[in-house]
Amino acid sequence: HFVASQASKSMALFHIRRVNDMMFLVLSCWCLLHPTLAFCPSSTLLQTGTRSSRTTTPSWMDVPPCEFKSTPTRVSMSSSGSGYFPPSDESDRASSTATAVKPPLYPKAGDFVRYYDLDGGKEDGQVLVGKIRFIQKQMKAADSTANGSGWMLELTEMEDVGEGYYSDFGSRKRFMKGSTYRDLAAVSPVTASFVRSEDAYKVPTRVSDGSIIVKAEQYDIEGYMGPFGGENGESNIDTSVVEADGVIYEALKGKLLKYAAIAGAVGTILCDLTRGTEQAVIYFAGFLSSLLYLFFLALKTDTIGKEQSSFVKNVSNLRFGTPIMSLLGVALYNLSKGDANPTASDNIFSTVTPDQFAAVIVGFLTYRLPLIVIQIEDAFQDEDSTGTLMPGSAGMALQMLQDDASATDAVSPLSSNVATTTVFLVSGPQATGRSELVQQFLDSTSTSSDESLVPFTTPALVDKVQEGATFERFLQRNEFLSVDPTDRFGLTQQAIVDAGKNTNDGPSPIVVVDADVELAKKLAKIPALRLVGVWVGLGSVPEFEKRVGAMIDSGTLTIEEGETRESTIRSKIREIVKEIEFGISSGVFEFTILNDDAENTEKSLLQLKEAAKYASLE
Repeated sequence: HFVASQASKSMALFHIRRVNDMMFLVLSCWCLLHPTLAFCPSSTLLQTGTRSSRTTTPSWMDVPPCEFKSTPTRVSMSSSGSGYFPPSDESDRASSTATAVKPPLYPKAGDFVRYYDLDGGKEDGQVLVGKIRFIQKQMKAADSTANGSGWMLELTEMEDVGEGYYSDFGSRKRFMKGSTYRDLAAVSPVTASFVRSEDAYKVPTRVSDGSIIVKAEQYDIEGYMGPFGGENGESNIDTSVVEADGVIYEALKGKLLKYAAIAGAVGTILCDLTRGTEQAVIYFAGFLSSLLYLFFLALKTDTIGKEQSSFVKNVSNLRFGTPIMSLLGVALYNLSKGDANPTASDNIFSTVTPDQFAAVIVGFLTYRLPLIVIQIEDAFQDEDSTGTLMPGSAGMALQMLQDDASATDAVSPLSSNVATTTVFLVSGPQATGRSELVQQFLDSTSTSSDESLVPFTTPALVDKVQEGATFERFLQRNEFLSVDPTDRFGLTQQAIVDAGKNTNDGPSPIVVVDADVELAKKLAKIPALRLVGVWVGLGSVPEFEKRVGAMIDSGTLTIEEGETRESTIRSKIREIVKEIEFGISSGVFEFTILNDDAENTEKSLLQLKEAAKYASLE
């Protein structure tokens, strides 16, 4: 088949070259008859498939160079063979021969990349695999030259556990290694799929030498606008939100400085009344160092993500020395007293007494009091966000109390305005035909005349294409319970609750959720949902192996490079066994359906309907 295909391509290229030569001879003769025409064809480019062939013709006519434009011809290669479409048929065949434009390959957090460590002792360096943690624009203009992309990646190195598997280092070793920084142009994206049985990520490697197979040698740098850019280079940042946040940030800085000044003045007065004027002055010096600390911290914050000179950043690091400057001033003050120095020591810092040291430190920490006051003030302005805005363990404790109160109200018989959403949860391991069975059930209930069944519905999914901004917001806030394999549709908890709301005088609809095991685990942790679980499985392990093999044959399941059909089936069976363990031990599923007959699912569908009648009971 390969030889026949290559022969077909060669014959197509031969015919095109012959037609091209004939066209060239006719045009040459025509130019001789019309010497005033300045035409000098120097070369003709033929395109076939993905290969190009250039045939050069001597420029034997002594005329100035010019440009010749004609309708391009094309050779289209299909799976069934090859064919030549003349220029006159271009418009008729445009729709059938058009190919999808491959989207640019831009980096994003979580991508796996190959990079080199030049200290590895090899000519090109040691080959390493890492995960992108953070993407930031390089600040120095010199970094954006021809030798750099202008973007810096923060990488987490992955541990090579052998046979193309990579896993995260242990916490201690990961802390010792720290982060690695590479220019965007110095890394190559790779495909990595998590293998649950190995608890590691599988990276494709070549069988011959074990080298890593990359998607591309480099990411697409041209047109890349950063981690918040779209797939085609457009920006996904809502500038109005950024401007509004900037106004809030400036107001927060002003409020913090104002409250800090009030707290410092009150503290100084109290110290003067209780500890004396000298201690009050020392306390005030510590407080001034806290204001200086806030000023330098604001400089540091304002320059994050901006192309500012390194001078501002270096100056902002002086904030760490502001309390030391206050202590140094107190020490010099004590030395200036001479014989009245409260301590006698050759070390300048030993001249500071414990009381003076405490006054400086308490004065320096005064700025933290306004921080707590601001958060508590904002918290009580919004009752719903009290627990989340209060700092530290106080906020956590208050949030727990609010959650307990909410849970009590939800189950209290007195709160008639709060209803629990009934979810008809259909779950099970892979390769059971669960999704097809659920779809048959929904189709049958939509046309059923059985009045014993209450309405069944499905939750609305967030479409990335139709609701791009909403999708990205939910994704960044980690509000999605699940996202489909195409990364286009996402399911939220609120969508399930909204789908179960009663919009008329009849009974509330029951929400049907076709869930894999991971989604079922998340739903089981939501107390506001009444789950009626149905587990769809198969009768034996050989039946699972048969189904997985059929998925491989149909192309639904692909075999990774370096793996075999048998190893892929074994890996899937391990995953399925773990999923079955959850189904047995979770206690979520009241019903079990063995969907052994993939061709005839009438029995399984009937059992699913019986379970649905149980779910409709109050």
